[in-house]
Amino acid sequence: MALQVKIKPLSPLLGSEIPYPRYATPGSAGLDLAACIEREIVIKPGERAKVPTGLAIQMPDAGVVGLVFPRSGNAWKYGVSLTNCVGVIDSDYIGEIQVILQNLDNEQPFVVKRGDRIAQLVFVPVFQAELTVVEELSETQRGTGGFGSTGTI
Repeated sequence: MALQVKIKPLSPLLGSEIPYPRYATPGSAGLDLAACIEREIVIKPGERAKVPTGLAIQMPDAGVVGLVFPRSGNAWKYGVSLTNCVGVIDSDYIGEIQVILQNLDNEQPFVVKRGDRIAQLVFVPVFQAELTVVEELSETQRGTGGFGSTGTI
């Protein structure tokens, strides 16, 4: 059974010149999000830009979150990723989804064109926690060992 998510086009370009979010293959976990822009956006090396998708969504309930991830092809081929690594679309947010792209390349500008696939949207279940203050935590094998405490590559 598929998750029912409402989508609202916020631009007349969406659905005509720019595709609605879609899965690239039957096995894809993420829906491709496209740039819904009037004109190209040039992101110089080291800079970032907020790119609109022309789309708002509404989750069925608070038990679902939309996570916006970078596209691995853009990261590998062009050195472009998301400034915030992963965008969180909370269940109660119904505004436009915008993607913050950052050009990590040292030399080449990255050009975003209308309809370019810029990110992917994955839906994940959410558990809201009830926090309990305690004096001690149960012992574990790892304990308080932090970075690198489980070994190297």
